[in-house]
Amino acid sequence: MKLRRNSVHGRRGRRVLAGAAATVAAALVLSGCGAGGGGSSASGDDSLTIVVEGGGKLELQPIADLYEEETGTKVTLVELPYAGLYDRISTELQAGEPSFDIAALDAIWLTAFAPGLAPIDDLYTDEVKSDLFGGLVTEAQVDGKFIGMPVWTNSEILFYRTDLFEDPTNMSDFEAKYGYPLAPPTTWEQYRDAAEFFTRDTDGDGVVDLYGTDVKGAVETEWLATVSQAGEEHMVLDAESGEVTIDDAAHKEALDYYISLLPYAPSGAAQLDWAGAQNLFYQGSLAMMRFWGHAYRATPDDSTIKDDIGVAPMIGGSGGIAGVPGAWYLSVPVSGSKQEAAKEFIAFAYEHNDLSADTSLGLVARKSAFESKASEPGFENFPALLDTLEAPQTLPRPATAQWQEIVDTVLVPMLQKAVEPGADTAQLLSDAKSQLEAIVE
Repeated sequence: MKLRRNSVHGRRGRRVLAGAAATVAAALVLSGCGAGGGGSSASGDDSLTIVVEGGGKLELQPIADLYEEETGTKVTLVELPYAGLYDRISTELQAGEPSFDIAALDAIWLTAFAPGLAPIDDLYTDEVKSDLFGGLVTEAQVDGKFIGMPVWTNSEILFYRTDLFEDPTNMSDFEAKYGYPLAPPTTWEQYRDAAEFFTRDTDGDGVVDLYGTDVKGAVETEWLATVSQAGEEHMVLDAESGEVTIDDAAHKEALDYYISLLPYAPSGAAQLDWAGAQNLFYQGSLAMMRFWGHAYRATPDDSTIKDDIGVAPMIGGSGGIAGVPGAWYLSVPVSGSKQEAAKEFIAFAYEHNDLSADTSLGLVARKSAFESKASEPGFENFPALLDTLEAPQTLPRPATAQWQEIVDTVLVPMLQKAVEPGADTAQLLSDAKSQLEAIVE
């Protein structure tokens, strides 16, 4: 399956734009998971409607099926395209007349939708928080209230070709040239060395046909991970103070490193997005790529390198390993008529989060759900995701309602200019700061 959607990537998502349990079964479910909450549906209707994006339906279906079986409550998953989901939720929350009881929300939507979402603080017991990655707990709070429970998360990790890295000639030649053994890189310097080493003409026709890596100019998240790898605590801006940070030393260091990989990447970086990079790797044109961890289990059967893919944690800069968590959250509309019943389902989804691991996308949110599968064949991406998501510098994107506008009008255009020859990174960042200040003032 060639994934051309960006839905589960924690991606930009372009737009042109709990009380007492209602039943014994629900009470047993809640008591077992450590998530507080409960209560009966205000309407007495034994059904729940959940609006969800396409990839998310696959993740939630086994949980919904088990919930129906154990509680008798019918769960209907309404599947919408990404932009359509945003528009429907936005319109109905503003009108105060939601047609859904629960919404699956991209992390970058939480701040914008917060006024229309009910607090679910009682679900966030100490036990629950201890089994979630710190960045997800932080991201779930807006103005000091928890308004979503993560149901799955993602991060970029390192993908590399084992046939190239384990080749004896490559191993010998690499060590002779760089002075250390060839292995999956862990640092910026090692990544650049490996990218340089593998960029070559493999068939002797005078044209480079294997590149060490790719450089994505049409999406911003990979550069944001690089910013965190440089040690930046507030990528782009400090959402609490409103200070724009994009022109500081860490952002420039990250941008300079990001474009330093251009000689070892295919041309056309300004237009390269997730789908394009993924296809280049699966076609055997790249030795390495930094990509969302779910893709390991989604490698198409017709890929020439299907049996030669290794995974490792995301690389690190001076600040260490860092990715950008790409989480989705289950939230309850504040004007909904079944808030307590909705919270019961969310608690159940938390308790049975591990069921999503066996779906085609194979994403979960709890640390224990990752750990329970990490040693099983076919889940080699889980240890890499765990290490990356647990890294101290794996920080969420700024909690601002203007984030999508910032991405579309500032970050991506800046990156597209940065990957062009002769780019002045300091000037680009300075210009971006001015644009951002106009947006957030």
